[in-house]
Amino acid sequence: MRKPWMVGVLAGLLLLGACGDPSSGPESAPPPVPSAPKASSTTHQRPAATPEAETDTEAEPNTGAGTGAGTGTKAPAQHARPTVLYLGDSLAMENQKVLGGLMRDELKARYTSAPYSGTTLCDYLEGTGKDSLVPPKDKAAALVRTLRPDFVVLQFWGNAWGYTPCMDGITHGKARDKYFARYTADARRLTDQIAGAAGGDRPKVVWVLQGPDAFTPDRVQRVNAIYERQAAVSGDLLADAGKAVSPASARYTWTQYLPCTAYEREHTPYCTQPDRGRTALHLDDDYLHFCMVATTTTPKPCPVRSPGILRITRAITRAVAAQLD
Repeated sequence: MRKPWMVGVLAGLLLLGACGDPSSGPESAPPPVPSAPKASSTTHQRPAATPEAETDTEAEPNTGAGTGAGTGTKAPAQHARPTVLYLGDSLAMENQKVLGGLMRDELKARYTSAPYSGTTLCDYLEGTGKDSLVPPKDKAAALVRTLRPDFVVLQFWGNAWGYTPCMDGITHGKARDKYFARYTADARRLTDQIAGAAGGDRPKVVWVLQGPDAFTPDRVQRVNAIYERQAAVSGDLLADAGKAVSPASARYTWTQYLPCTAYEREHTPYCTQPDRGRTALHLDDDYLHFCMVATTTTPKPCPVRSPGILRITRAITRAVAAQLD
C-alpha cells in the first residue's frame, strides 16, 4: 500500500527541485462561474524563464466578481482604495491572478504582482546582484520606490534546498541552524529595505504564514515563527493563509483533502469530491503546490480553479481588509 504514495512523494521532490509552476496548455483559465474571482485584464509578459507580472492599471475597479467569491469583508470607500504589491515564490506565482481578482473586487485595490519561482527572501534583497533569481528592477525596494504601495504582501514557503544562489548553499537538510538564522536575518533586512525605499510613508508588510510541510512539519512551523517575530518587531501584519489549508484540529499536519466549505459546496468546481463532502488541495504527485493541474518548469499563474488557492488568497485578502475598516 505504501508504494503508490512513495512514487508520488518522489515525483513531488523532483518538481520541488525544479521549482516548477503550473501550466495546463491554455494560457488562461476557463470563463469563471458567477461570483468567482476574475483574472487580470492587464498582464504584462516577461521574457522566457521569468514570471508574468500583473499590474492593475484600470481607472475603475473590476467588481464583476462581486461578493460571491469574496472574503466576507466590506469593500472600503473609494478614497481608501489601497495599493497592494505581492511578491514571493512559486506559491505566489500560482496564486497571483486569483489574489488580484479578490483584491480588486473586494477591496477596490490597485494591485501589482511580481513573483519568481524557487526564490527565497534574499532574492528580493537589493545587493544580491547576479546571485539572485530576481532582476534588479523587481527587487522589493525597487518596486516600492516605483509603486509606493500601502501593503507589501510576502509569501515564501521557505525553500529548503540549494536551488537559490543567494542562499550560499545553506539548506535545511544540511545546516538547519544556519538556515533558520539566514531566514531570520533576511526577513529583517528585507523589512528594512522596504521601509528605507518608502521613506516616511512606509507600507505595511504582510507576512503570509505557510501551510504544513508533508515531510518536515517543524521546518515550516519555525519559518512561520520567524515571520511572526519579524511582524511583531516591526509593527507589521500576518495573514495565516496556511491555517486555511490545514485540518481544523492540527495546524501543522499535512493533508491532501479537507471538508468542503459552504462556498465550495455552492460552487461545484471548488468541491472536488462532493459525494464525500471533501475537496482536494493538492494533486496526487505534488504535495506542495495548490494548483489542480500538473506543474512544469515554465512559470505561470494557475490556469484552473483550485480550492487551495482560493482558500489561501481569501485569507490574505481578509488580512489586508482588516486594516481598511
